[in-house]
Amino acid sequence: MTTVEEGLQAQVRNIEATYGRSIGDWVELIRASGKRRHGEIVSMLKIDYGLSHGSANRVALVALDAINAKPVAADPATDLYPAARQHLLPIHHELMARIAALGPDIEVAPKKGYLSIRRRKQFAMLKPAARHVDVGLNLQGQRVGGRLESAATFNALFTHRVRIGSIGEIDDELAGWLSDAYDRAG
Repeated sequence: MTTVEEGLQAQVRNIEATYGRSIGDWVELIRASGKRRHGEIVSMLKIDYGLSHGSANRVALVALDAINAKPVAADPATDLYPAARQHLLPIHHELMARIAALGPDIEVAPKKGYLSIRRRKQFAMLKPAARHVDVGLNLQGQRVGGRLESAATFNALFTHRVRIGSIGEIDDELAGWLSDAYDRAG
C-alpha cells in the first residue's frame, strides 16, 4: 500500500513530467513572482502556465513550504545563546561533550528556550539563564541536596535541577547524575 508521502511524491513527479519543469524550477518561479498567498499562486499557475487546478494546488503548497521554511541552525545552541548569553557557550559545549559521551543513542531536540536531551525518554535538558546554565534531570526517587535541587518550581518535566555557572562545576558528581538519568531513560 502506498503511503501519503509516496502519493505526494508521485504527484510531483507527474507534474514535472506533464509540464516540463522541475519542482525546484516552479519554486524559484514562484519565489521570483513575489506572491506569497496560496490562492494568488494557484491562480497565477493556472492562468499564466496552464496548470490544472490540482497541479497548481500541489505546486503552490510545495513552493510555500520551501519559501517559508525556517533555516535549521547547524548548532541548536545558536538560537539559545543570544549576545547577552554568549559567555555561557563554553559551559554549554562542555556539557554537550559530557552528554554525547554517555552513548550513541542520544537525541537532541531544540525546544523554545532549551534543548531536550532524549534517549528512549527525555532524561535531561539544558537551558541558559542570565549567569548560568540550568541542567534539568529526570532522577525519580533521588534525594535533593547540595547542588542537586528540586525542579518543582523550575520545570514540571524534570525532577531535579543543577545550576552550572562555570566549566569547573562540570565535575564527576554532575557526570554521575547525568549518567544515572541516561541509564534510567534507556
